[in-house]
Amino acid sequence: MVSLNSPYLASFWSQSMVEVNLLIFLYLAGSLALGLLLGYERAYHGRAAGMRTYGIVCMASAALTVFCGYPDFWWGGGHHSAIPIDPTRVIQGIVTGVGFLGAGVIMKEGLNISGLTTAASIWASSAIGVLVGLGFFAASIMLTLLLLALMMWVPKLEARLPSRRAMGVVLGFKPGFEPHESALKTTIREWGYLVAEGSLHISATQHAVQWNFVMVALKSRPEPNSLFELSRKLREVAGVDSLQISHARN
Repeated sequence: MVSLNSPYLASFWSQSMVEVNLLIFLYLAGSLALGLLLGYERAYHGRAAGMRTYGIVCMASAALTVFCGYPDFWWGGGHHSAIPIDPTRVIQGIVTGVGFLGAGVIMKEGLNISGLTTAASIWASSAIGVLVGLGFFAASIMLTLLLLALMMWVPKLEARLPSRRAMGVVLGFKPGFEPHESALKTTIREWGYLVAEGSLHISATQHAVQWNFVMVALKSRPEPNSLFELSRKLREVAGVDSLQISHARN
């Protein structure tokens, strides 16, 4: 154990220690700036995780990585020779820990899963911090720009590309009414949709029946196309007493 004498305490404020601390501060400031830039995109789109979350994750990842590069300055420059240094284990701990943080923003409500992009980008922000901590400044900047482009422009590209939209539907039928599967599937197919195989779930009480299923469009632009039109048509189906409909996203 090192005694708290004046020379030992002074070693923490030697010129070389101050220079290393200032250099580490620049690492942290750079990683914070990149994290804030990435977080602004999420904050702009109203996500729960915004600039503060991304800035903290990116900066902390850089801090936990960069200290591995200066073992000669640990504890004021003493007792470093006997300590094995393996930065890969530190990086492994970072990505694992941030993965648990990202899992906290994933929400599932019915057939909808939200927060996957935010969780993935939080995890990616830790990779930016690790790159900064290892000194790959150009690579960390490029990764940040690529992630920004991915989150800002790829959704617009997806909207232009052909896709088959899916709707999660919950139909409650009037008491005593027994719905027919074939009749309902035929009606839905006439609208340009089909009931996804294996998605039909039926629950019943002594008085009423409820169906849960996913409707998948047969083409990219079916008619009716909007939730309003589909809800109106589904309410007109014989025996329907209640309805819930939403985009089945994940």
